[in-house]
Amino acid sequence: MGKMKAVRIDRPTKAEDIMLTECEIPKVRPGWVLLKVMAFGMNHSEQILRREEILEDYIQKPVIPGIECVGVIEDPSDSHFQRGQRVAALMGGMGRSFDGSYAEYALLPAHHVFAAESSLSWEMLAAVPETWFTAWGSLFECLDLRPGDVLLIRGATCALGYAAIALAKAHGCKVIATTHRERKLSLLADADEAVLDEGSLVGTLKGKGITKALELVGPKTVKDTMQCMEKGGIVCNTGILGGIYTLDGFDPIKEIPNGVYLTGFFSNTPTQEVMTDIFHYIEKNGIVPKIGACVPFSKIQSAVEAMDAGTVDGKIVVTMEVG
Repeated sequence: MGKMKAVRIDRPTKAEDIMLTECEIPKVRPGWVLLKVMAFGMNHSEQILRREEILEDYIQKPVIPGIECVGVIEDPSDSHFQRGQRVAALMGGMGRSFDGSYAEYALLPAHHVFAAESSLSWEMLAAVPETWFTAWGSLFECLDLRPGDVLLIRGATCALGYAAIALAKAHGCKVIATTHRERKLSLLADADEAVLDEGSLVGTLKGKGITKALELVGPKTVKDTMQCMEKGGIVCNTGILGGIYTLDGFDPIKEIPNGVYLTGFFSNTPTQEVMTDIFHYIEKNGIVPKIGACVPFSKIQSAVEAMDAGTVDGKIVVTMEVG
């Protein structure tokens, strides 16, 4: 099959140590398809993998990181796909159980590859799969978001937050979005209200009629978020931007207010139906996915450095040079 360029890691790796190496293009096998990667978005979970999770026994090592990508089918194997078909792929073990998208080609299980019927450019398309699937599932599956809801998005100045704002506004909701950095309040202009989060919101937001909340900071603030809700409100914990992954000593009887509901979204089960709905919804409503930076694959190190430094507002997209 020849050679390809890829990022491979086998130990905790600093951004400045990320480099492209040459390796074999993977051979196709039944149930898997070979994808020529055209672009991919970068995600916080890949940062976690690179910094610490790479040490876990369940991680294939060395591994090519990357939990999502868009591209064309190079070899459909025994799947229903056609050579040259535009597709998106995400989750299902990408970049952990098997090699992911930080490469010119990716061998992926056919059940986690989805037709991408969209006129979006590769750059725009790459901003969609994981981020918008997570936003979509959190809002519509977990929060049962409905027109007229007042939605709180806590930790909104991230790619997922921007996607959730766009979806909720297109759905006819009022959006209150927060950030813990005052300089980023202007980035939340698409929300109805931008709020500076100094650790506790209950004194500021209680009584504002919040019916739904997307918690992206995570366990660090979720108890405070629940206290901001109207009776009957739902909180969906989706993110862990606060760097705390669990709630030690959590007493649900005392700490979940009466009549408030707590749920969470885990983005490991995408389907063709949902991905098709997302692509159609974006185009029907004229939504432009927010991209913070677009970096060529040859400069992947700078993209990883930008992710670690937190200097990019929005999705970081890496594109493959054509030619």
